Amino acid sequence: MTEAATGAALSRDKVEDSLSFINFAAREINCKIVYYGPGLGGKTTNLQHIFDKTGEQQKGKMISLATETDRTLFFDFLPLDLGTIRGFKTRFHLYTVPGQVFYDASRKLILRGVDGVVFVADSQAERADANVEALDNLVGNLHEHGYDFKTIPYVLQLNKRDLPNILTADEMRHQLRRREEPSYESIASQGIGVFETLKEIARQVLVELKKS
Repeated sequence: MTEAATGAALSRDKVEDSLSFINFAAREINCKIVYYGPGLGGKTTNLQHIFDKTGEQQKGKMISLATETDRTLFFDFLPLDLGTIRGFKTRFHLYTVPGQVFYDASRKLILRGVDGVVFVADSQAERADANVEALDNLVGNLHEHGYDFKTIPYVLQLNKRDLPNILTADEMRHQLRRREEPSYESIASQGIGVFETLKEIARQVLVELKKS
């Protein structure tokens, strides 16, 4: 799928300019969380694990938009244990972005209306530059949409901790931390650290919702 086709497909699936909205009929507040990061860093693996471990009654279908080298995934779920806000349940919509810089227009489109971001970093030493490039790209794209990176709900995930030739967690935090954000070490392929990351970003999003 070309860049233009990917953008068109996302538009057809109604990626709203602001997804954090209230559905009064269902008494739900809808929130959008985007998993960002370099190509093949583990974004898709995170979403796949969350989807597989979420009960059928709590989730919608997972939709995949394939490009030549990467995929955009998204699905929604209604957690059972996060409580309510003024009588409304919270439904989370999880998205990944294409990892390749070539698909930057799709990245920007997917960030519209975002409520929280998880940056999935690849722990392999040879991917250090790709991590920094993707993070700088995230900050720039958020700014274009009018978001302040310093205040938006945000979690750093240090993925692929089981592989050889990885940087230490401290080295990665030194390279990638921008605002004393929470960080979690993970092995998404084994489900380690996946739900810890999700629970933290969901917690931050709920805190912001309660403020408003």
